[in-house]
Amino acid sequence: MSTTPKSVSFENTANAFEYKSNKELKKAEFLFRSMGFSALVKIGTRVTPWMIRSGFPVRSIIRETIFNQFVGGETLDETADVARKLGEYRVQVILDYGVEGGEDGEEGFDHACKEFIRVIDYAATQANIPLMSIKVTGFARFGLLEKLDAAMAGIEGSLMKRYARALELLTPEETAEWQSVSRRMQQICRAAADRKIGVLVDAEETWIQDPVDALTILMMEQFNRGRTVVYNTIQLYRRDRLAFLKDSFEAAEQRDFILGAKLVRGAYMEKERRRALEKGVASPIQPDKESTDKDYNAGVEFCIAHLDRVSMIVASHNEYSNLLAVRLLQEKGVALNHPHVHFSQLYGMSDNITFNLAKAGCAVSKYLPFGPLKDVIPYLMRRAQENSSVSGQTGRELGLIRKELRRRGL
Repeated sequence: MSTTPKSVSFENTANAFEYKSNKELKKAEFLFRSMGFSALVKIGTRVTPWMIRSGFPVRSIIRETIFNQFVGGETLDETADVARKLGEYRVQVILDYGVEGGEDGEEGFDHACKEFIRVIDYAATQANIPLMSIKVTGFARFGLLEKLDAAMAGIEGSLMKRYARALELLTPEETAEWQSVSRRMQQICRAAADRKIGVLVDAEETWIQDPVDALTILMMEQFNRGRTVVYNTIQLYRRDRLAFLKDSFEAAEQRDFILGAKLVRGAYMEKERRRALEKGVASPIQPDKESTDKDYNAGVEFCIAHLDRVSMIVASHNEYSNLLAVRLLQEKGVALNHPHVHFSQLYGMSDNITFNLAKAGCAVSKYLPFGPLKDVIPYLMRRAQENSSVSGQTGRELGLIRKELRRRGL
């Protein structure tokens, strides 16, 4: 049982930016101020990938600005310095090898699998890297996932029954290909289980998500016995995901495994809406932000109500959702560092949430991508785009940074 509840506030900028020097804080202020100009961001996100591919001498500029703000480094060794620094402030790390999608062909997918295992091996040597993330599209052909998902959509029944039936509809060549995908997933999860590292399976687009969910549940059934190794990512900006979370919980009860659930709002909203419009079908996305927030917070409540069977990660930059989780834990007399509760934010964003949660005694991490600059450019462009609204994330980040600069007399 916890003692008297501590008051948690996300307004304390001394805690939030203690790990940054004056110079680093000023650089962050300049970067977020620049991202407040949406026209500049729009041009930059279109031109930058082309400039990198074409060999323009912009590498050092990018490294010193947006790369250093949002990425741990180009190599594991570089990332280790960032991880150690975060560890000094009781902030853990989720390692993410930032290459998006594997190379074409089985050889490329096998290479991606080996890279994920290399990250697991490395994480096991570091005191404050308990988790790493993977994308199934890193070691599986998109078209094969798409075919499986479409087949599953035309079959009645539970997710696992639809999955089993859809596998029967594959050609012999596709069956062999999918067996290779399953083998890679198995190898990754086995390595993680052996080295006591958690694996977060990233969410994908709706039209390939069902086979990813089925494969992830099979891995949880095998490896989440007594402790949590595998986590599925639940995107609550989808209309159907709160129900899916509850269905997954029922499956965990029936099959006697711990449900690992990383709760996020979502990452593919514009792409999903555009595709639904093109296909003339109903959008899978919630009608408005309020609906997303409602389902996300309901997901937090559901997980905390079932901590004996659910291991949750509150992966959110929403201050209310994080405070809600803390309040619910305190009301139930559950320790903020309960082994089935973890909080996480992206590296370079929402330091006011991360470091104040750590100060309060919560288990909290930064999601820390790493990889060659040319490979993490898509990730960096998304960070720039989502921070380009002054009324949104950038305005909040900039306001907090400026508050801390004033507090330091700078």
